[in-house]
Amino acid sequence: MCLAVPGRIISLSNASDPLARTGRVDFSGVSREISLAYVPEAKVDDYVIVHAGFALSVLDEEEAKASLQAFRELDAAGEDR
Repeated sequence: MCLAVPGRIISLSNASDPLARTGRVDFSGVSREISLAYVPEAKVDDYVIVHAGFALSVLDEEEAKASLQAFRELDAAGEDR
């Protein structure tokens, strides 16, 4: 099963090289360095969909927040079992 997760870009690195461009992405309090090679238009505070260390697309903020809320609800439902 593949899972792509939304996160918010909090900083950029290697901005001058499009293929090496990375960003620190926050996933609800956990941050990771992510390749931004596939989303050259992404900037700080944008939400991106991430799979296997690569941002695949820029996501609308409302859509990202709705997805994050759905993940929280799934997590809470799992804790109730």
